[in-house]
Amino acid sequence: MANPLADCVSSLRSSNHLLGNSISILDSGVNDFPRLAKVLQTTKHFELLPSSALSAAQSQLLSSLVPEFNNLLARVETHLDRLERREQALVARCELLDGRLSMSGEDGEAMKKAAGIGRKSLAAEGDVSREALKLKQLRAKKERLGYTVERLGLQAQQKERQLRLSVAAQ
Repeated sequence: MANPLADCVSSLRSSNHLLGNSISILDSGVNDFPRLAKVLQTTKHFELLPSSALSAAQSQLLSSLVPEFNNLLARVETHLDRLERREQALVARCELLDGRLSMSGEDGEAMKKAAGIGRKSLAAEGDVSREALKLKQLRAKKERLGYTVERLGLQAQQKERQLRLSVAAQ
């Protein structure tokens, strides 16, 4: 009878050993379970939106950006108009100064000639010299008045340009 009990004890020991191995295998699997749960957990990286929500967001963005763009465009146009008016004013001033320079060059030569004639006249006669001096003064006054008329004409042209620009801008 010892033999059948020995077989039973040996079978019990092998079952115990088999259960121990199973427990250790299960233990290693269960110990790794939190990591596996985290790895197998699904995360949403992208969320799908319905097209109505997307179009609403686009229209809201568009409605907030359009006034800003219009404001910036208006500011740019105003600045460009200012620069254009400044350029026109500078061109008009340049024309005025060019006119003055060209007149002064011609006037300088005329004055030198008149002065030469005046010297000869002063040496010749006193009466003629007075008339020459008066003539010289009248010519100088005429030149000054010519400059003034030219300057006023250019200023009038510039004001007309500015008026046209302001009417066009409105």
